[in-house]
Amino acid sequence: MKILVIGPSWVGDMVMSQSLYITLKQQHPDAIIDVMAPAWCKPILERMPEINKAIEMPLTHGQFAFFKRRQLGKMLRKDNYDQAYILPNSAKSALIPFFANIPKRTGWTGESRYGLLSDIRSNKKSFQYMVERYVALAFPKKEMLDSSSLGGLDKLPTPALFIDEEKQQQAIEKFSLTQTLPTIGLCPGAEFGPSKRWPEEHYAAVANEMINQGHQVFLFGSAKDKPVTEKIKALVAAENKNKVYNLAGNTNLIEAVDLLASCQTVVSNDSGLMHIAAAVGCQVVAVYGSTSPKYTPPLARAVEIIHTDIDCRPCFKRTCKFEHMKCLTELAPKKVLDSIKILNSIQVESC
Repeated sequence: MKILVIGPSWVGDMVMSQSLYITLKQQHPDAIIDVMAPAWCKPILERMPEINKAIEMPLTHGQFAFFKRRQLGKMLRKDNYDQAYILPNSAKSALIPFFANIPKRTGWTGESRYGLLSDIRSNKKSFQYMVERYVALAFPKKEMLDSSSLGGLDKLPTPALFIDEEKQQQAIEKFSLTQTLPTIGLCPGAEFGPSKRWPEEHYAAVANEMINQGHQVFLFGSAKDKPVTEKIKALVAAENKNKVYNLAGNTNLIEAVDLLASCQTVVSNDSGLMHIAAAVGCQVVAVYGSTSPKYTPPLARAVEIIHTDIDCRPCFKRTCKFEHMKCLTELAPKKVLDSIKILNSIQVESC
């Protein structure tokens, strides 16, 4: 059985989509699964053992390009795919499988794409979590009535990215890092916007305290996050700065994956790096501001989710319409430190 998946465009969503691929391989062990995705997501797919081939989507996010999509679809006809799964909700994302003449094309309703999908699902809101919505597509429509059909979130396969130990060691040496101390990873960025970003002062307070307790700190993020991570390091006590390694904007995505895997615990905003940290086996403290863990929680075995309970959250806005950001500023560093302590105590008990 040959399967083509049109993958999501965001790193975190791509990580969560691995639960679908695992489910498909459980159902069809010999299935060949190819995934078409943006270039920035391809490295993640290459760390999923279920994937045969990652196909780079040559179009930018949001670009319609009807004739280019038709051309891409026709080029894929030679691969003779039996089924396609279209994970984005847009009409344009369903064009390529349609023009590839893939007989069964499965996806949720969205943007009037009834003619483009042959197996269309209309009860998406009956599934609370995004990962449930992905996995539900692997089963016949008549069996997938709501979340209970899947048995609950804890019954689903969780993403598990492969770690290349040789490349991990190369990254450690490349950035002159050490593994002599236990490592706390901090991921203070968020592409979505400032309403997801816990304040730099709070991250610096956590870094200071964990260094005082005998840890070192790795700061992760993209080049856009570098001003944030530089501010965090600047706020750390002078005597502790040599235990803070600012990796934001210096690593590529795969280096970040391997270096996150070297961390015992990761504190992260609701971001793609949060989902990567969960998928490489870290303990995760997930900080939520304007968004909600009731939709895209980190799928980790050891996780603490923290947020405030003020009336205006979750608002799912990129910026705070009240301009006070209380959902984040009032979330004290002590809550994160207490969560780390809880996770560490659970780990000790399990050993």
